[in-house]
Amino acid sequence: GVALAIGTLMVVWLLVAAASGEAAYNVFMDFALSPIGQIVLFGWSFALYFHMCNGVRHLIWDTGKLFEIKKAKFAGVIVVVAALSLTALTWFLATI
Repeated sequence: GVALAIGTLMVVWLLVAAASGEAAYNVFMDFALSPIGQIVLFGWSFALYFHMCNGVRHLIWDTGKLFEIKKAKFAGVIVVVAALSLTALTWFLATI
């Protein structure tokens, strides 16, 4: 939740900076491209994908499936692997 909140604040900062002019936008980009900015954006993108994948798992639970402990634990692992994979794919595509 914290990563989602901080990342969303960065998106708001981006939008305000873009609307405020080139100087404000450049300040945002300097931060976003810094190591701390990259860590924040990476954490935010992972948190978004994790939240989305967990939502899919909850939708499956709503159908009455995956309630057995072994299946529920496996679904949790799938959520983490899917979120990591989607995050890696996003960052890979953003750098090409």
